[in-house]
Amino acid sequence: METKYTATMNKKIFKGIMPALITPFDVNGNLKKNSVSPLIDWLLSQGVKGFYILGGTGEGPALRKELRMEMAEACIEANKKRSVIIDHIGAPNIHDAIELTRHADSIGVDAVSSLPPTYSFHYTEDQLVDYYNAIADNTDKPVIVYATSMLGGINVLSLMGRLLKTPNIIGAKFTMPDYFLMHKITELNEGNINVINGPDETLLCGLAMGADGGIGTTYNVMANWFVKLYDAFQAGQFKEAQSWQYRINKVIDALIRHSSSGAIMAVKETLNMMGFDTGNAIFPANPFTKEESLSMKKELESLGLSFN
Repeated sequence: METKYTATMNKKIFKGIMPALITPFDVNGNLKKNSVSPLIDWLLSQGVKGFYILGGTGEGPALRKELRMEMAEACIEANKKRSVIIDHIGAPNIHDAIELTRHADSIGVDAVSSLPPTYSFHYTEDQLVDYYNAIADNTDKPVIVYATSMLGGINVLSLMGRLLKTPNIIGAKFTMPDYFLMHKITELNEGNINVINGPDETLLCGLAMGADGGIGTTYNVMANWFVKLYDAFQAGQFKEAQSWQYRINKVIDALIRHSSSGAIMAVKETLNMMGFDTGNAIFPANPFTKEESLSMKKELESLGLSFN
């Protein structure tokens, strides 16, 4: 497929705060479509610049591809072109990934992104280059690599250097703890690369090392705090940005401690308590009991989160 991108294009396309949006669905695996628009409206009112949908936070790799397509369409409809939509299309089966890529392209997302195919196999660098190029060949949209520990022992710097030669592969969502590596990646292609920070608890670290913005799970419940952190950093107010990161991290710690199923379940339950009908995390994650919800709510309120 021909692409409109050229080797000299500006790849620094996406900046600012972009929640990794949760996917609201019921116990039968059906999308709660009516919950998508109110959540997107609220998050946009907090100052976010876009949404990363159907990644780990959106539980995309665990969902039926039909539900993933339905969610992507609902997000495009609710967003009304007010911000960007980055659709995670990665799947263990390359045929599903390509189908999801073509679907994303057809409905007008702003970019697609993908994790490596699966934890089950250790792919070589050459194989991963082939995987991401196969995705890029099937879309006219920008492609963002999702760089995580799933890459195993792969030389991420070398991998990204090779992938940037593909015109519409623009950069990486970097969800790794090695910020020395992140900075080296930001210098690839003479700095013409879009790098977005992944770990919520170290957004400030990522920005300091050259990230263009952030994508994160807990942005769903405190997006305005992350926006304030980002804006303070951009204004050169490092101490102010640092104070927001410290405040954010106390909430992240509470969310993790209050959920046996990890931050995604805690974020969904927090949104439920805020009035958004998001449902639970996918089975076999355990739903919160009433007592667990109230305990978490009490601590989150003490940390400044609003449930009004």
